[in-house]
Formats: sequence, structure tokens, C-alpha cells
Amino acid sequence: MKILVIGGVGFIGSHVTDFFASLGQDVVVFDNLSRRGVEKNQAWLTEKHGKKIKIIRGDIRNYSEIAKVVKDQDLIFHLAAQVAVTTSVTDPREDFEINALGTLNVLEAVRTSGQNPILLFTSTNKVYGGMEDVNIVEKPTRYDYENLPYGVPESRGLDFHSPYGCSKGAADQYVRDYSRIYGLRTIVFRMSCIYGTHQFGNEDQGWVAHFVITASQGIHISIYGDGKQVRDILYVEDLVQAMNQAITRIDRTAGQVYNIGGGPQQTISVWTEFYPILIKLIDKEIKISYGDWRPGDQKVYISDTRKAQKELDWKPKVNVEQGIEKLYRWVQENPTLFK
Repeated sequence: MKILVIGGVGFIGSHVTDFFASLGQDVVVFDNLSRRGVEKNQAWLTEKHGKKIKIIRGDIRNYSEIAKVVKDQDLIFHLAAQVAVTTSVTDPREDFEINALGTLNVLEAVRTSGQNPILLFTSTNKVYGGMEDVNIVEKPTRYDYENLPYGVPESRGLDFHSPYGCSKGAADQYVRDYSRIYGLRTIVFRMSCIYGTHQFGNEDQGWVAHFVITASQGIHISIYGDGKQVRDILYVEDLVQAMNQAITRIDRTAGQVYNIGGGPQQTISVWTEFYPILIKLIDKEIKISYGDWRPGDQKVYISDTRKAQKELDWKPKVNVEQGIEKLYRWVQENPTLFK
């Protein structure tokens, strides 16, 4: 099988690349190598897999470049994106060109290739917007939904909010519609918070890794809001397993959209519940301060993953405490990565 991973040395992309290369597959990686930490992931993948991986530097905004690498592929993962809401507000044009136009370039390259490969696209829960109509209840250490015991389902109406939400939402719908209109074998994963090793998080994206790395280094952490905001979190290895299950069931999954995250069983509040786990691992003072709520910050987001669990025969295996400890151990074992 010929496999292409677009964004294949980023956090999620490097895990997808590693997974398939470890199965003996030859993997082509297409990446502009612009994200912080990608050079370290590139070195890791090259050292581990050697010639099983071919890395091509390119940009999805350049149609001719992406059209060349899409040719003759059997399976494509489109993971390249501009991922920060704050960056999208600062530079909405670049955000649009990467997320919306870049995805259209990928789709058109696939459509005109004549090969009809499987295409899995990673979207975001931000396509559901602020969800202001959903009632929230406050508990001692967290917020929770009043009437969504299973979380947010795929049937919820879309409500793009922020340039990032708009660009990813447009891409999400294009990928879905290219299956309906052109018969492409596309799959959309609307992802919640994904975390794990080889993630170099920051305040805007990858908050679990950001907290673990920053606290490990004794650096001050800023908490926006009261720290009781709740997210469902999914360890990256569980995400890759969901991807593999989806592509092996392509006769059923083609044209489908799946909410992918930890679900109600794998939730945590971003500080009031995260702190006790982190302090137990680090066992030293963690410097923090509280700031104002950031615009658009949801008090709760939890994915309803029942559709994915049923149709993909999948469910997360790594629980919250296990995942955070695995990430912490990796940070401790690789101090040179964070200098």
C-alpha cells in the first residue's frame, strides 16, 4: 500500500507515519517543516525507520506541489493545518489559505488523479461553535453539561466561530461533500483534545503537553479563566488506532463524519483536576497565575463518540492519568528536546 501523510512530521502526523512504517509500509511525508518541534520529530522518524520514510518539503497552498505527491497513492492522511484560534484572528488570510484553500487543493489533486485513494481528514470540534444554547452546571472542580450525558453528537448543527472555525469548518464540509458529489472515499474526524509524546504544545494549542513541559521546567504557567473548564482528552495512540479502524472499514466509513475524543469517560478540568495529577508526578512547586477568560473559550466541550465506537469497533484504551504519566515520562527522558 502506498501511503501519504500530509503534515507527517507534526505531532499527530509523526505518530501516523511511525505507525504505518512500523508495519513495514513505505510512507511518503509531505510537510512544510514550519512548526516548532518538527525537526526533532523528523530526526526521530528518520533514525527509527530510515528509507521506509521519504520526506518531501512542500506546502499544501501550492497546488502543483501537492498534485505531484498525491499521484498513485492508495491512502492519504491530510493532517496539515494552521491550528491556533489566536493566530487565525491575527492573520485570517493565512489561516484561510492553509486550512480551506489547502484542503481544496488536496481534494482537487485527489479528484483529478484518477486513483480514488482513501482520504482521511482531521477536522475539529470548533465547527460546533460556542454552543451558547447548551445549559452548563458548575460543580466543585468542573463545569458540566446539564442535558448532554454522552457529549456533543455529530448531528448537532454547525456554527463556525472565529476565522479558525470558519476555515476548518469549510474544509470539513468540502471533504464531506467531495464524497457525495464526486464519490471520493473520504472520512472526516472532528477531533477533541489530542495529547501525547512528540507534542510541543503552547498556550494556544496542545495545552496538556504545554502544562506538562512547562511545569517540568519550573516555568510559570498562565491559567485563563478559573481552571474549571472541562475537555475530553484522547491519547494520540488511541487516535491512530481509530484512524486505522476507519480505513479498514472504508466500505462503511466513506463519506462519514466522526466525533473523535476521549468522550465522557476521559474528561478533565484544565487545572482544578489536572493540577493534582501533575503535582503528584512532578513533586515540586508549580508556578501559576490566573488571567481573564479568553474569547470563545468554552466552559465545557465533550465529544459524543458513540458513533465511532459502534462503526469503528473502537474505544480509548489509555485513561487520563495513564496518558498524562506517559507524556510526563517522555518529557523526563528527553530533556534535550526542550532546551
